Amino acid sequence: MLRREVLASLAALAATPSLALAEEPGLQLGDATPFGADTVRNQARALAAEAYAPRPLIPEEWRNLSYDQYRKIWFDARNALWEGTDTPQRVDVFPPGLYFPQGVKTNVVEDGQSRALKFDMGVFDTTDKFPDVPIDDTLGYSGLRLRAELERKGIFQEYAVFQGASYFRGIGTGQTYGLSARGLALKTGDPMGEEFPDFVSFWMEQPAPNAANVVIHALLDSPSCTGAYRFDITHGDTFTMEIEAEIFARNDIGHVGIAPLTSMFLFDDMDRQRFDDFRPAVHDSDGLLIHNGAGEIIWRPLANPLNLQISAFSDMDPKGFGLCQRSRNFSQFNDLEAHYHERPTVWVTPHTGWGRGSVTLVEIPADLEIYDNIVAYWRPSGTIKAGESHAMSYRLDWGHDPAPAGAVEVVNTAAGGRPEGGRIFTIDFAADDRVPEDLNDLTKIIRTTAGEITEGVLQRNPDTGGPRLAFTFYPGDATISEFRAQLRLDGAPLSEVWLYRWTAT
Repeated sequence: MLRREVLASLAALAATPSLALAEEPGLQLGDATPFGADTVRNQARALAAEAYAPRPLIPEEWRNLSYDQYRKIWFDARNALWEGTDTPQRVDVFPPGLYFPQGVKTNVVEDGQSRALKFDMGVFDTTDKFPDVPIDDTLGYSGLRLRAELERKGIFQEYAVFQGASYFRGIGTGQTYGLSARGLALKTGDPMGEEFPDFVSFWMEQPAPNAANVVIHALLDSPSCTGAYRFDITHGDTFTMEIEAEIFARNDIGHVGIAPLTSMFLFDDMDRQRFDDFRPAVHDSDGLLIHNGAGEIIWRPLANPLNLQISAFSDMDPKGFGLCQRSRNFSQFNDLEAHYHERPTVWVTPHTGWGRGSVTLVEIPADLEIYDNIVAYWRPSGTIKAGESHAMSYRLDWGHDPAPAGAVEVVNTAAGGRPEGGRIFTIDFAADDRVPEDLNDLTKIIRTTAGEITEGVLQRNPDTGGPRLAFTFYPGDATISEFRAQLRLDGAPLSEVWLYRWTAT
């Protein structure tokens, strides 16, 4: 989605010097109304009992802004919420327009009272190239950005953004924005099209002066359902979000995605024939990691297929899943601008038994890196009936390696054709004290659902220090094959389970 470009440019504009002081510095607040623990839930429940009514669109002049015009308006950080106070957070707001055609109601909560942030052009700076645009009651801010003292006292750096539908993104300290999360995914990959719920209101609780966290509430709305969300957010080397949510169904919902993650994968060592590029790889994430309810740890390298590809990993009460960026060396990308090696991994940890369902992976064909083409989420079995609700709680960890330690990891996968026919696959596993010196002590498991595979060769990779498993695949007449490979020691699993779907090109 082109949203990726906008968020990247907004992050850069946050550091742009201001052109002029606002006449009345600071975000302006409205009248106070009571706010309690059930306020958002009660609103979501009441809203779900009514027919869906889309929010009004902002004026056409705002919606028709070009990408270059939109970049010529930005928030003046001196107007940030809680600027000049001992509150350990700063909150910026984003202007509406372009990809954000509707305003989002934004509120501040203090001492049990909520006060709305009024839309005010005075909190923004513009260049003389920004066009004259009308101001009316439909306008509202399009999202918010969180900043805190991450590395130096007195320097407030951004670490999270909420903007666009129900999208939000975060980073561990020192990282670069990459994949996004969403409040909810509906009908992802369905032939009739996906439904994108919106966060229509935010409430930010003012933190105490010594608080390490900030709490944000959100109201979600869409044709199929509403939702009440509570985010308890803590920045750091690993950035964490404790999430409690309840979904209220307007209609029967048979395809719902819980804790959805959205990322970008263009190419890597597995299949780069379609891309004439100086870089060895281009991706925000390189694999889906699953710790299933049976205790099995699965690694599925991502792909950029020629056709839409959906994979479902059935499970009962999963322990966690995430989209990972395991490639951490600059040389693996050779990109001086994008810094893909600094993109976060995001790990989802369920807090309560999620029951039966499947971790679902959607891989969408893409030809440019500006498009988010990877989606992963938990899909519960069954249907949420109209009039019913579905509660869930989970934690998101964003960082370099927030996934829990387990089996010996897969660190890289590569593939290529052989002159004599067939396709060779190599799987590199990490150097690990659990790997015996004599690799002959290991049992290698390699399976395919179609075609033929060789027995495989196991050697130590002198560059990584870990074992490499290589095998050749002869597809024959097969057009699709599911691979499964694992290293075992004394009959017990030693490595992650490596899964991959091959499709004929």
